[in-house]
Amino acid sequence: MYHLYAMVGAVFLDTFIGDPRSLPHPVRAMGALIAALDRHLNKGRARRWKGILAVMVVIGTVFSFSYALISLSYQLSPVVGVIVEAVCIFTTIAAKSLQEAAWNVLDPLENGDIQKARQELGMIVGRDTETLNEPEMVRACVETVAENTSDGVTAPLFYALIGGAPLALLYRAVNTCDSMLGYKNEMYREFGWASARLDDVLNYVPARLTAWVMLLANSRSLRRHARLLLRDARKHPSPNSGWGEAAMAAILGVQLGGTNTYRGVISERPKIGDAVHTLTKEHIRQAVSVMWRTLFVFVVLLLIGGMIVELAIAWSKSTPFL
Repeated sequence: MYHLYAMVGAVFLDTFIGDPRSLPHPVRAMGALIAALDRHLNKGRARRWKGILAVMVVIGTVFSFSYALISLSYQLSPVVGVIVEAVCIFTTIAAKSLQEAAWNVLDPLENGDIQKARQELGMIVGRDTETLNEPEMVRACVETVAENTSDGVTAPLFYALIGGAPLALLYRAVNTCDSMLGYKNEMYREFGWASARLDDVLNYVPARLTAWVMLLANSRSLRRHARLLLRDARKHPSPNSGWGEAAMAAILGVQLGGTNTYRGVISERPKIGDAVHTLTKEHIRQAVSVMWRTLFVFVVLLLIGGMIVELAIAWSKSTPFL
C-alpha cells in the first residue's frame, strides 16, 4: 500500500509541479555515469561485452543506491518513507514535461513561426527537422507523444507498483542507457546492443498494456480501434513503439509513419492507422489530451490491482491452509 500512496503522490507532483530543471535530477546523474562509461569502455575489442558491463554497472549503482535510500527512509517512519519514495518515483515520470514539449512545437506553429517550431521539434525527436512542413511536424510530434506516453509516463508507474521507487529508477536507468547508447551506427552497434535489448524487454509489457489502456480511456469505438491496433502495432521496426503509435493513430483517426530522415539518411516507416482526418495542429493538442486521460485511467487501474493484491495477501495470511 505504501507503494500505491507513493505513486499517487508522484503523479500529483508531476501534474502540478513538473520537472524542476533548476534542482538536481537523478536522470542527469545517470547520464553523467553513462557518458563516463561510454568514454572509457566504448573502444577496442569486445565492445558488446563492454556494453553489457556498462549497463550492469549503471543499473546496479542506481538500484543499490535507491534501495538503500528508500529502506532507510521507511526505517525512520512510514510517512518519511512514502514522501521520499514519492519524490523518487516523481523523477521517473514526465507527463507534464511531455505536454510542455508538445506545446513548445504547437505554439510557434499556431503563430506561423515554422522555423521556431522546427527547432523545438528537433529537441524531442531524432529525425532531421530542418525541412519538415507543418503536417510532417505534427506527425513527428504526435508520434513522440504516443511513444513517450508509455516510456515516460506509464511504464515507470508500472514498475513502481511492482518494486517501488528502486525498480522505477532502474527502469529509467535502462531507458536512459538506451537513449544514449542504443544507436545502430558503427560506434554504438555493439556497445549499445545490451542497452537496446534490455530496454525492449522492460518495455514489452508496459507498451502493450498502455496501448490497451489508451483505447479504454479514449476510444468511442473500441472494437474498431482494437482491430486497427492489432493490425498496425507490429508494423513498426521497434517491437514496442508501434503499440502506442497504433493506438494513438486509431483514436485520432490519422495516419502515422512514412518517410523520415536521420542525419541525411532516408528511412521509410510503414504507415500506421487510417487517414480518416488530415493531420493538423489540433492533433497535437488532442494527442496530449489522450496522454493525460491514459495516465488517469492507468493509475486508477494500478490502484485497483494493487489493492486487490493487498487484500489477497491479507486474506491468505488470515486463512490457515487445510
